Amino acid sequence: MIGVGIIGLGLAVKPHALALRELEQAGVARVIGGHAPSAERRAAFAAAWGWPVFDSAAALLAQPGLDLVLILTPPRTHLPLAEQALAAGRHILVEKPVEWDAARAEALVQAARRAGRRAGVVFQHRFRPAALRLKQAIAEGALGEILSASASIRWWRDEAYFATPGRGMKARDGGGVLLTQAIHSIDLLLHLAGPVAGVRGIARTSPLRAIDTEDIAAAALRFASGAIGAVDATTVARPGFPERIEIAGTRGSAVLAAERLELHLAGAPAEVLDRGSAGGGGADPMAFDHGPHRAMIAEMLDAIAQGRDPANDIATGLPVQRLIEAWLASSASGREETP
Repeated sequence: MIGVGIIGLGLAVKPHALALRELEQAGVARVIGGHAPSAERRAAFAAAWGWPVFDSAAALLAQPGLDLVLILTPPRTHLPLAEQALAAGRHILVEKPVEWDAARAEALVQAARRAGRRAGVVFQHRFRPAALRLKQAIAEGALGEILSASASIRWWRDEAYFATPGRGMKARDGGGVLLTQAIHSIDLLLHLAGPVAGVRGIARTSPLRAIDTEDIAAAALRFASGAIGAVDATTVARPGFPERIEIAGTRGSAVLAAERLELHLAGAPAEVLDRGSAGGGGADPMAFDHGPHRAMIAEMLDAIAQGRDPANDIATGLPVQRLIEAWLASSASGREETP
């Protein structure tokens, strides 16, 4: 069994803990314990899950049998914590985004490479069954050449969400709706349709909350393949709606709404894979199934056991972060920018 520790016991911990509990039951992982600077959060974690807690990251990292560390803290803390874990000889799985900005994200990737440890990024949407089926169809050429690829993320976040100190502020989160919420769907769009060669974007902050990051954004995308598309992202769409990805090719089209996929291929009946449409787009950001987290962590454990890079290798988290920075730069310059 691979020993797992968790640093960061806030909002993001629940789906990871649910997944790890099931992986413990399956005999493939053992949770060594968790750490958060807050004594209150440590106590709540221990009470909820029954795992040990440690009052410092160093104490957790020193535990015998620890192989993998999940870093679930605010973005700007990822690099120093990752460096600390890597120096202790541990593999890492880092919550999205990789870091506060693309430069720090690249530094984290390079730190993992120098250390020779396995490093992954938390983009669990790639592991949803409907997304896996769509990825397979595209890889097999079932849609033909992709001509159009777009995404719409019309979510809602209420006052309680922004009540957490620093949430929605650049100093803590690095960005707003793009880097904090829509990043999952934008990453999945790139994962499916390939890299973007140019972006022309706009973004602004609504009067609904006192934050200094964007909560309304839209962009036109020019993919390296020649396909074009658009992305619309916001957290002001009350009460929140399932995020959508739509892809059209020379041989067919696909619509992915949260975990519901419709495939319409030339000469074939429509294929529907419906795992539900609740994706955490409403006031409760954690209202989603933890199954994709379990699949993602299980794949990471397999990668460690087999001595290979994980499917969600840390470097695969860089393209979406570069795209978001180019999008915001385009909003400021009024020109197309290159990610």
